[in-house]
Amino acid sequence: MSTVTPAPGSPPSQVIIQQQAPTAFGRYGKLLLIVLGICVMIIIGQNASYQRYFSPADAPQEKYHSLSKEATDKIAIIRVEGTILDPDGFVKKQIDRVREDNDVKGIVLRVDSPGGTVTASDYLYHELKELVKDREIPMVVSMGSICASGGYYLAMAAGDQKTQDDVIYAEPSTWTGSIGVVIPHYDVSELLSTWKVKDDSVASHKYKLMGSPTRELSPEERAEERKLLQGLVDQSFARFKAIVEAGRPKLKGNEADLKKATTGQIFTAEQAQELGLIDQIGFMEAAIERAATLAGKDKETVRCVEYESPPSALGALLGADSQLLPQRSSLDLAGVLDLTAPRAYYLCTWLPAILSNSR
Repeated sequence: MSTVTPAPGSPPSQVIIQQQAPTAFGRYGKLLLIVLGICVMIIIGQNASYQRYFSPADAPQEKYHSLSKEATDKIAIIRVEGTILDPDGFVKKQIDRVREDNDVKGIVLRVDSPGGTVTASDYLYHELKELVKDREIPMVVSMGSICASGGYYLAMAAGDQKTQDDVIYAEPSTWTGSIGVVIPHYDVSELLSTWKVKDDSVASHKYKLMGSPTRELSPEERAEERKLLQGLVDQSFARFKAIVEAGRPKLKGNEADLKKATTGQIFTAEQAQELGLIDQIGFMEAAIERAATLAGKDKETVRCVEYESPPSALGALLGADSQLLPQRSSLDLAGVLDLTAPRAYYLCTWLPAILSNSR
């Protein structure tokens, strides 16, 4: 490469640098990147809000009930409706749904149930207590037309909190109480003998057939069997009374009033309030506002939600009301066999629960 040297005395050569015209991206690139970053953050935030508002497809579906539609913080309604038979049914799924939702700041337990089995009632009571303890959120009870026996047992989950004032509400027409235990039992042995049918079951011990409605028993055998069954009832009843005493401040250590309240009698809302079984007479709106207050929230800054069962695949496909679709009868062989087993109930009826179940 040769270098050209300018002659002496001549002016220095000019170096001309030619620059390319800036492109539109070069001129606005930084601004576009900033705008893009803002858009991404907005989308992420909207997606998080969407996930908080809507439920997973296989979980109870969240639905707006009342108060502020725009609020993020929630008061959740857990509904117990019908006879309490299935400890892992829809009530348990609602409890799990609330446990996983950190936006829920308070709970209203809506009970419209005559009760159910001892085991299912006690298990759901335990789950409700653990929910309140783990999440450290308040729970208020709202009683519907009937909140009796096992239904009232569940209501006691709200009683043992830091604040026990005004946490159990009953509507003016509510029937509640029926605090007691029953093992339904029917003796059809004489009817079978009329038809010349005899129970000829073979068992490892006579107590294995305890409670059978078809066995003919001598007066002595019947008295012995009844004594054993009465022992089961008495133990379950003792637990029920302990749960009520722990959940009702007025009844703690008050043996006379506790005895009046636990005779198995049904009480009106006014009678229950006088006995200390409930705190206030009011509708669910009052219970919702009380839950918001206990949660430290103003009702204008919190949203009240409830849950419904997710639609079945067939129902979603056809867009049909699930109540109009064919339902499998609950009186199948498994259900009939289950009913034949001696079972203790916290239940406000002398009939076993056959056709209804808690949602």
